[in-house]
Amino acid sequence: METIDQIRQVANIVEIASLYTTLRKRGKKHIGLCPFHSEKDPSFTVDGEKQLFHCFGCGAGGDVFTLVMEKENLSFPEAVKYLAEKFHIPLPRQTRLSPEALKLEERIFKINEAALGFFRKSLYQSKEGEAALDYLKKRGFTLQTLETLKVGYAPNSWNALRSHFEGKEADALLLQKAGLILPGQKKDEFYDRFRGRIIFPIFSLTGKVIGFGGRSLFNAEPKYLNSPETPVYSKGKVLYGLNWTKEFIRQTGELILVEGYTDFASLFQAGIHNLAASLGTSLTEHQVALAGRFAPRLIINYDGDSAGLNAAFRALPTCFEKGLQVNVLVLPQNLDPDGFIRQNGRETYLDLSKRAVSGLKFLVDTVVQSGRMDVPEEKVRIVRDVVGVLEKIPDSLVRSEYLRLASGLLSVEESLLRQIIEKRAGEPDNEENEFFLPAEKRLLQILLEDSKLAALLGTKMKPEDYKGLKSEPAFAFILQSSRIGKAVVFPELSQAVGPQLIKRLSQISLEQIGRATEEEALDCLCSLRKTALENQLRALQKEIVRCERNGEKERLSRLLSQKQSLTKQILALEEGTQWP
Repeated sequence: METIDQIRQVANIVEIASLYTTLRKRGKKHIGLCPFHSEKDPSFTVDGEKQLFHCFGCGAGGDVFTLVMEKENLSFPEAVKYLAEKFHIPLPRQTRLSPEALKLEERIFKINEAALGFFRKSLYQSKEGEAALDYLKKRGFTLQTLETLKVGYAPNSWNALRSHFEGKEADALLLQKAGLILPGQKKDEFYDRFRGRIIFPIFSLTGKVIGFGGRSLFNAEPKYLNSPETPVYSKGKVLYGLNWTKEFIRQTGELILVEGYTDFASLFQAGIHNLAASLGTSLTEHQVALAGRFAPRLIINYDGDSAGLNAAFRALPTCFEKGLQVNVLVLPQNLDPDGFIRQNGRETYLDLSKRAVSGLKFLVDTVVQSGRMDVPEEKVRIVRDVVGVLEKIPDSLVRSEYLRLASGLLSVEESLLRQIIEKRAGEPDNEENEFFLPAEKRLLQILLEDSKLAALLGTKMKPEDYKGLKSEPAFAFILQSSRIGKAVVFPELSQAVGPQLIKRLSQISLEQIGRATEEEALDCLCSLRKTALENQLRALQKEIVRCERNGEKERLSRLLSQKQSLTKQILALEEGTQWP
């Protein structure tokens, strides 16, 4: 916990709290209006000596980590990293990324920041930029909006950005890793990725430039171009604009999700700030989970054409599965949010958003359109498709209410819908998913398909990590084979594990998941190890109860010491301070 102690020593809570509210000194303490709820009289108190805060109005309180976690909507490890970077405290080497990877991340952040400076200068201080600025103004964007969103312009040149970085501490390979340039046909030849495009920088939650999006001004294809996957940017894990709007979303408890930059910019300029953009129409589980961190309600407002409506429909199962209350806003005349608000204005848009269709009704209406409800076989398929989505809702009470509503929309008895779920619960449709834990399953896939990662895991995994799992003999055999440099073949594996397990191993090894990374492998191992420790802790607790009941004081003392050790290990894995 050395890093946490260092942060506590240098991160003055008064200074951090002052980022979120105006404080004035009263005696030894500071007071101000609470940043967590609306109030007229100040009830938010910060104690600089104890490094604690408390609101006597809403009851919020804690230390500097609690404050940052609540205001920035970060997990504890994220808050530690945020504060460590802010106060220039080196993070421990025992981390998910190697020191080399962390160094690369920091270099890419700096390059992205420099590239943004170049793009913004090109917009405001070049002839090409003047034309781009005129285009943006004709689209109705004000200079204030462009400044807030830090919009820029990439010159219509093959090497403008590449030339800008010549002679600076950024070689071609690093620029390529940042996704800013592409290799040409000749050796050592590179050209700019973004050319003749309005540039919208993409920021992390903490305000770092992680990527870029560009809208072509010269009818180039594709019309919208994003940065590729880089060490600091993954499109499916980011919601554009959240760095500006997260506090508004949190206050309203509702997030309006649009598709692209211009949709976001137009709504943002109109004063609608509880929004974000998915930068595409394939909403991922990561993005839905991220949205859920800030608001329990989600309004999906993609384009009004068939592609946008289909994308909204595809997003619903994930939203239901993540426990979000989801509505779908369908704009008239196939308009996108940008076009609609420019034609009709803020109030009309807000009025429509209040009347957005519930996710359930949109789901039922869309599925019903795929068949005929007057044909029994078609109706059964439609009903099963709807129930298949609703059964993923994690809260049983919420799921029950949705089934009640769906029975009315589908004109099917509620009891029959419940029977479908009950019957599926008894069917072995997903035997391999029930047989394996998610991390267990992925680790087995990695071990079977990647010899290099198998060798790495062979040095990291302990028998305790998989003890008691149904796959224990498989792990033991594969890891032992890897340690002696022997390839795993299924016939030998089959003899070692038996027919039931080999059937499932064969099945999961055929799934197309994508190539694993070292980080993913260690992440899965971390999850598996945490589960093993939690199982040990549960067994230990039962023994502790027995010893307390029988008055076995000496043994009880040893067990309590073991419990403390196990608890520390679990917390360390959760906080990221211990890594396999």
